[in-house]
Amino acid sequence: MNNIYVSVVRVVMSLGMLSVGLHVDADNVSADSIKSLHTLDEVVVTGQRSSASAALISQTVIDIDREILDNSLQPSLLPVLTAQVPGLFTTSRGVYGYGVSGGAAGGISIRGMSGGSGRIMTLIDGRPQYSGVFGHPISDALHSSIAESVEVVKGPASAVYGSNAMGGIINIVTRRPSVDGVSTLFRAGYGSYNTLDTELTNMVKKGRFLSTASVSYNRSDNNRDDMDFSQVNGYIKLGYDISHYWTARADADITRFSASNPGSVTSPLIDADQSVVRGTVSVSVDNNYDYTSGGVSMFYNFGHNHINDGHAPSATPRLYRFISDDNMAGLSLWQSVSLFYGNTLTVGADLFRSSGKAYNRYVEGQRKGERQTLADKWHSNIGAYMNVRQSIGGFLTLNGAIRADRHNSVGTEWIPQAGAAITLPREFLIKLSAAKGFRYPTLREMYMFGPANPDLKPESSWNYEIAVSQPLLDERITYGVNLFYINAKNLIAAVPREGATPLNVNTGRVENSGVEAYLSYRINRLWNIDGNYSYLHTSRPLLEAPRHKLCLGARFVNRRCDISSGLQYVDGLYTSIDGGRKENFVLWNLRGQYEVLRWMKLWVRCDNILAQKYEINDGYPMPRMTVMAGIKLEF
Repeated sequence: MNNIYVSVVRVVMSLGMLSVGLHVDADNVSADSIKSLHTLDEVVVTGQRSSASAALISQTVIDIDREILDNSLQPSLLPVLTAQVPGLFTTSRGVYGYGVSGGAAGGISIRGMSGGSGRIMTLIDGRPQYSGVFGHPISDALHSSIAESVEVVKGPASAVYGSNAMGGIINIVTRRPSVDGVSTLFRAGYGSYNTLDTELTNMVKKGRFLSTASVSYNRSDNNRDDMDFSQVNGYIKLGYDISHYWTARADADITRFSASNPGSVTSPLIDADQSVVRGTVSVSVDNNYDYTSGGVSMFYNFGHNHINDGHAPSATPRLYRFISDDNMAGLSLWQSVSLFYGNTLTVGADLFRSSGKAYNRYVEGQRKGERQTLADKWHSNIGAYMNVRQSIGGFLTLNGAIRADRHNSVGTEWIPQAGAAITLPREFLIKLSAAKGFRYPTLREMYMFGPANPDLKPESSWNYEIAVSQPLLDERITYGVNLFYINAKNLIAAVPREGATPLNVNTGRVENSGVEAYLSYRINRLWNIDGNYSYLHTSRPLLEAPRHKLCLGARFVNRRCDISSGLQYVDGLYTSIDGGRKENFVLWNLRGQYEVLRWMKLWVRCDNILAQKYEINDGYPMPRMTVMAGIKLEF
């Protein structure tokens, strides 16, 4: 109990520091305005499938809009999420690019639950996007160029989305034109370490037809030798309004990237190169009537990895390359109906099948051309759920959901969640929720490499939360505070065995608790300041999960000029569990755009202006100050 009291005191002190910082240090605060980030009547779909006001959903849902994404001047979504979402943290190892396999960055953690272990689900327009073999998202495939907004659910969403939504959801809502006409955006920039950032996006709407197409190319030498990264991405969406009530959509997205891993500074590697392809195609048909709405969607994800794990400078080069191919096919259908006043009932079902083949292909020696199969397996699961939302008396909304999910190898899981949203006078909002999350073991954990164990069971967790929020002064000020407690068990970990290789077993357990807070203040039509803070207490050390994270921001916007600056403070971040190494650092960033002509802007982005020396991935020092500058054309 003493630890809890100490934690509460620290949180109160930190919130006090946050308020002071917002008022006395506005000239030095954080990058991106969250003017509309926490608007109480924001309509979101993540967490319930059916559209609903964020104020009616008992879970914590944050919506990051296109304005914030544009202002960040980032090709990747992950830095934006770290800056804007309290309780969420992502890892990095260089200027640009995350890579896969050993030494990879791009880990996503929400409240200490790691996406690198498949506990965070990433989606594009509500469709799962992760590797069928490894079960985790591929961070280099999460692009800001395709996103109209990003919805983040903190805490389990497994009752609606099933496995891999154990710790939360990141849903990319793709761009689409809203008015008739043609618009085109071209952005290009160049900067430190030979870094290049380019994007071309075209959107068309003519009557019932719409389309969005984008292509981007990005590369960087990064801040260490033999750490090159390059990437090309293409995306296209086609849509047609069949009638006033029915719409059809089809889209395709493909990313190809190459990355080099130099190893840590203490254990360098040679020829550790990766070539990865990720793609997805989908088709959906939606309906939207006065009292009912729903849809059906089909998708197919695929990936190909070609990896040379490299070797130490004094070691012999590897005679083989690791190659894997995976795919995931899915069908989802749902329908929401209002049975009577204040009621929304949603029922749905999902069918997923993921498969993967992994093997070593020999490229040298007497076994050249030979393949050594590591795994050739598949999994399937089918789930059905029901979600009920009921408003009572105009101030109370009750939420409840339950899901039954059947896995072909593991068995059946029942996943409930419940909560309430209470609106008091002066728009003071209280949310209460309790939700179960779960994750099936991946193909890698069950069948690949030394620790493989085909008898693994699902991981599970319970998340309990209370949140308050309120707009003040005609919504010029918005604030919110969340308190949460997570109890997770049966976590899969590789346990050492005497005289044998380690074995994956359901042995891990962790209890996480903490506080998250945000505050935004629109001073006048030119100035906006904001801040968010999170404190995380864990029962044991965890990677990718800082104890304290504080982001402060200020933004100035007039007719031609848009300037924002930000501070990000991180403390108690474990970069190595065995070595007990922790990091703390302060980053100062700056963004600026200037409208030269109505259709042309010049932009500049400066990161780590204080030239801080720090690491997020152990043994991978981050770059000191970096500068990017470029041009943006809109016509």
